Amino acid sequence: MTDLQTLSATELQAVISKAEKALKNIQINKRKEVITQIKDLAASIGVTVDIHEGDKKIVRKGNKVAIKYRDPNNAQNTWTGRGVMPIWLRDLLNSGRDRSEFQV
Repeated sequence: MTDLQTLSATELQAVISKAEKALKNIQINKRKEVITQIKDLAASIGVTVDIHEGDKKIVRKGNKVAIKYRDPNNAQNTWTGRGVMPIWLRDLLNSGRDRSEFQV
């Protein structure tokens, strides 16, 4: 085995890449073996097995919520009306202004 301390960064990266590829191939082959064993075992007792490969969890993205309120002093400050009321809006309302003044 190679002494890793004597290798350059490029050589180490090459070793890592080869190791990752080898590991992936081993995992793929092991998975195929196990699937074959499962199907053989199921067939021996008269059961059919359908293995879905590549089933992944669906990731849902939240929808963007439209802006309902905008700070007249700083257009960067906005609020959708959800969650905790921002300080800028709370301060304006406490000074006697109406929420409808800031609606977009």
